[in-house]
Amino acid sequence: MTMVGEQGDALRRIAEALERISPAAAPAPDVNAADAFVWHVAPDHLHPVPQVNRVALDLLVGIGRARDTLLNNTLQFAKGLPANNALLWGARGMGKSSLVKAVHARALELEPLSVLKLVEIQREDLPSIGRLMGHLRSSKARFILFCDDLSFSHDDQHYKSLKAVLDGGVEGRPENVVLYATSNRRHLMPRDMIENERSSAISPSEAVEEKVSLSDRFGLWLGFHPCDQDEYLAMIEGYCAAYGVRIEPARLRAEAIEWQATRGSRSGRVAWQFFTDLAGREGVQI
Repeated sequence: MTMVGEQGDALRRIAEALERISPAAAPAPDVNAADAFVWHVAPDHLHPVPQVNRVALDLLVGIGRARDTLLNNTLQFAKGLPANNALLWGARGMGKSSLVKAVHARALELEPLSVLKLVEIQREDLPSIGRLMGHLRSSKARFILFCDDLSFSHDDQHYKSLKAVLDGGVEGRPENVVLYATSNRRHLMPRDMIENERSSAISPSEAVEEKVSLSDRFGLWLGFHPCDQDEYLAMIEGYCAAYGVRIEPARLRAEAIEWQATRGSRSGRVAWQFFTDLAGREGVQI
């Protein structure tokens, strides 16, 4: 075999070896597999969720204005009309993530012909959001990207990945994608971190602007605040009516107030935890 032939044979074997060790191209996601998905990386893929863990929209008490605003925005989006990214911020346990999932379900009921999908992405996977957008951009479906409990620490650079796809970049956010995020913080970072930027940076105003500009990219800011006792009791009464738990009103009130006193707070989450305990004691499946 000539030198040229030996070199050609060696190159062919190298090429074959590289083909064997290189991963196959990821198939296009099947968006018809479910109405909801979870985005996973390594390898990138959309994992279908056959049954979403959510409560009915009518059971979310005390957040009427946020509910109506987010539902209207979602219906506009489902119809192919302009819609805003939404940041749901505020008190913990007041139904922020539950509202996103419930609104998606209600939008599917009201717009049955729309192909509206819910895609959950974890905060730690935000650096891959550009690749996810690439998968979704060419689809005929419309996607709500859902990032739950979104927040950033002082040395966290993930927010830059998100900023680039919300409004910035050459391509920008695809027309068929909108982002809904929940956070306990209005500006997605601790207040003491913002104050530290003001006090220690060479150019304080520029440093703070860099940090809080991400939240400005959400057209809707929906605030959630701690509920009062009447709202807390109304939540529990709604659960009892929906799941058929029959209990004397005075006893229900007394036990519910005692439960929230032991927890030291009132919220939708505390109301649901009390109702779960009550349903178990009453022998009712939920």
